[in-house]
Parts: sequence; C-alpha cells; structure tokens
Amino acid sequence: MDWDNLRYFLELARSGTLMSAARRLEVDHTTVARRIQALEKEVGAPLFSRESGGHRLTEAGRKLQPQVEAMESAFQAVESTAPASQEGLSGLIRIGATEGFGTVVLAPQLALFAQQHPKLTIDLLAMPRLVHLSRREADIVISLERPARGPVVVTKLTDYTLRLYASKKYLAAHKPIKTREDLRGHTFISYVDDLLFSKELQYLDELHRPDAFALRSTSVLAQHRAVAAGAGIAVLPAFIAENDGALKPVLPGQANFTRTFWMSMPAETKHLVRMQAVWEFLRETVQAQRQLLLPVRE
Repeated sequence: MDWDNLRYFLELARSGTLMSAARRLEVDHTTVARRIQALEKEVGAPLFSRESGGHRLTEAGRKLQPQVEAMESAFQAVESTAPASQEGLSGLIRIGATEGFGTVVLAPQLALFAQQHPKLTIDLLAMPRLVHLSRREADIVISLERPARGPVVVTKLTDYTLRLYASKKYLAAHKPIKTREDLRGHTFISYVDDLLFSKELQYLDELHRPDAFALRSTSVLAQHRAVAAGAGIAVLPAFIAENDGALKPVLPGQANFTRTFWMSMPAETKHLVRMQAVWEFLRETVQAQRQLLLPVRE
C-alpha cells in the first residue's frame, strides 16, 4: 500500500475538503482526488462520502484513520532523528493567531526567524477568527481560549493588557470623561456582536453599553484606524494602541482589561525538530516583548 496515498487520506480526513487538503500538501486538488481514488481501490471500499460541504469519512474511513495516524507518528519519529534533520530547520510550519497579535507582535519576528532558516517556510494566519487546530488549519495555534480537549500540548503564552482609547482630536472636541457615567452619549467603535469568535472579546459588557456606534468591525486593526481618525472610543490591545502618539487612554485607572493568549499544537507532532524550535522561539519572542504586552502606566 502506497504511503503517499495514506498521507493524502489523512490530510483530507482532517481538512474535510479537497481544496484545503491540496493547499496543505502543496498540490492540485485533482491530485488529492486521484490519490484517494487509488487508495479506495487498494482498500476495496469507499473511504469518504462526497457531500455538498466537502468529504466526510465513511465507516471504513473512520476505522482506517487511527491506524494511519500511528504510521504517521512512527514516520515522524524516524524523520526527526535522521542526520539530515539536525543540519537545519526545514519544511513548512503554519501558525494561526489572532489578527492584531499576529500582525503587530509576531509577523516582524517570524520574518527574521525565517531569514535565519532559509529551508523553513512559515505561514502566518493572522485572522479575525478562530484558527482550528483540530481541522489542521495550522500546526501551532495561539488563541484567546484554552483548548478544552483533544490530544494537544497547551501552554499559557502570556497575559496582555487592553485599555479604552480615543484620539486626542476626539477628546478635545467632546465633553471630558472622568467617570464611567461620563461615557454616556459618547460614540464607540467595537466588534460586530453576532460575529464575535470568542467571548473574551466582550469587553464593553464589563464597562458600559454604548448608546451609539460609529463603526463596528470584525477587524481590530480597522477599529484602531477608526479610533485614530477621531471617529470614537474603543477598547484596544495596548500592544497596538499604546505606541500610537495620536491616541490617549480613557479612564486609565478604571477601564483596564486583561486577557490571555494560549498556545497549542498536536501532541503527535511535538517531537518534530521544527515544531520544537518554532514553539520555543514564540515563547522567547513573547517574553522579550513583555513590556509591550503588559505595559506599566502610572
């Protein structure tokens, strides 16, 4: 039985669609389909049912998956101890993170890390939604909520601070804000409630329910730009807003929030050299930027 066919089977089982599996395998989706057809012929049974939303494992596919995963783990263990693996980091590693953290904190550092390891390809998914480790959308995921279950390695990466911010222009043009009651009548910028990907983003419920919104967006970077333009007030991560000279914290002693980033990866890949190296690099990167993530303000 062809191991490559089994490898394609695993990617499709995890991603659920030919296009997603093809992206992960860096091939055309027709290649994935052809490999699956060849494997089903070898096995003598259909492994997937084709549905409108993608491919779902049949009973035969569900029975086959854990056996192929065991083969994959054995292969990866051999690969990680091979002499070639000690010569330098190589291969693809995909990192999923929230949009703001991935863009502002991780992207510059990961680009420098990749320059030091030219055989290593890093995909950074900095997105305003949850990146799913269980669906193999990424190899390492940094999320706002701790993964509840599954065969994953999880660590608390860091806490970070958020504050209420407005532009100096906005504050000069509106009545002073000295207490929470003074927030009444002010215009806010926030997330789109029904598109929140984490309950951890519900900051305003803890502070003040706005009367009006100038803008609601799924993007924290869009919110930041709207605040900087003087359109209203918003809760923003300090690592995005604190160094923006156009902004000032509002109610700095009262409107402070703390959230946590969790980092996780599949337990079956934790022994891979590139996974260990990138995992440790992310930890070191965050530690080095602690002042940016948790700034101290008098």
